[in-house]
Amino acid sequence: MRPVAPARTSSNTPPAAPAGSTSLCALHEDGTCHSCPHMSTPLPVQLARKQARTVALLADGANPVPAAAWERPAASAPKRFRNKAKMVVSGTAAKPLLGILGPGGHGVDLRTCPLHVPEIEAALPVLARAITTLGLTPYDVSARRGELKHLLVTASPDGDLMVRFVLRSRRHVDDLRAALPSLRRALPTLAVLSANIQPVHQAIIEGPEEILLTEDDRLLMRLHLPAWGVAEEDATGAGPTELPLYLPTRSFFQTNTGIAQALYATARRWADDALTVPGAAPTAPAATPTAPRAPRRVWDLFCGVGGFALALAGPDRRVLGVEVSAAAIDGARAAARLMRLPDDRVRFEAGDASVLDPGAGPVPDLLVVNPPRRGIGAELAERIEAAGVERVLYSSCNPASLAKDLARMPSLRPRRARLFDMFPHTDHAEVLVDLRRRR
Repeated sequence: MRPVAPARTSSNTPPAAPAGSTSLCALHEDGTCHSCPHMSTPLPVQLARKQARTVALLADGANPVPAAAWERPAASAPKRFRNKAKMVVSGTAAKPLLGILGPGGHGVDLRTCPLHVPEIEAALPVLARAITTLGLTPYDVSARRGELKHLLVTASPDGDLMVRFVLRSRRHVDDLRAALPSLRRALPTLAVLSANIQPVHQAIIEGPEEILLTEDDRLLMRLHLPAWGVAEEDATGAGPTELPLYLPTRSFFQTNTGIAQALYATARRWADDALTVPGAAPTAPAATPTAPRAPRRVWDLFCGVGGFALALAGPDRRVLGVEVSAAAIDGARAAARLMRLPDDRVRFEAGDASVLDPGAGPVPDLLVVNPPRRGIGAELAERIEAAGVERVLYSSCNPASLAKDLARMPSLRPRRARLFDMFPHTDHAEVLVDLRRRR
């Protein structure tokens, strides 16, 4: 095994876009990649159409979201927004392709994809050279042979990197471990390196075994939210507050960091507006019998690494986050310690959030749910409906399943909604809805 060279050029590197090209993505324009079907449409037009489709879908259910409830959508940057690259590795060890499998199972190299943040784009050629140097044979799906299946790269807002090699076996783990010093010379911001073992021939990217090759086992995602009581669009000069989140290797985090910050900031603004009387200053206490009471007991179900829970933590609030992934819960607890939040104010527990009953014990004042695409499902929705929870913030990555869940909670009426363009150039829509119990 030879050391990984930090050379800046390689015969493996795919050709760059032609000089003078005005296209946002040459791979889209020439039909090489079809991952972003709306890339040729101006982003404001994309967003307006996505908003219209989402508003129409959620206005047509048994518990509709009124058109007047929608706030201005959170728009993404058109490129350099993806903090994560999930690259299928194909080709050969001498000439690896990092990207996707096209028609017929042929590899399509996406190292020039303009959606990745610059740190990922700079790292991919270095990692391709490492594949060649270490002799990691890409996995051939049709022949069911080879060792390296995927390369997963995540970049933090500070530019630190988490790199995970998804391997068919442990055969090259020691080689990767020995290559760590050379990789760090080539990638000085490499914080976490691991080998994920996925021995089964199936369409699941990761396997159950993760072998850490660095001392650090998680990536610090240092987000910034506006100061308390300030909307994100008015945050300039307002002293943004830091939201540090720890991302373990096998845990979920939003792919678009800028939109994730807008999502957490909106949730905090909506939760905290219960502290104000309409028309009053943001810090004014509620002074009328009809003003909503500030939530003191908050549950965050499907909390992941704790983004919503930690964003909503306040001095007079008790927050509980529940997530099935023990690794994600460990990261959330570490972030709470980093924020110096006392254990009696913020607590995280590993468990299946879908089986919890908010009505079994003291009912939370505010319930946050951030489920996977299938939604919270009929049983949990019915328990929330029966529990008497006054407020729910529902964060959804699938408006269709959201509409079904809203229909199962007719007493909780949508008061506000906002679209977040987490994946521009696609039809994907992320939605946050503020639900209040009807009296």
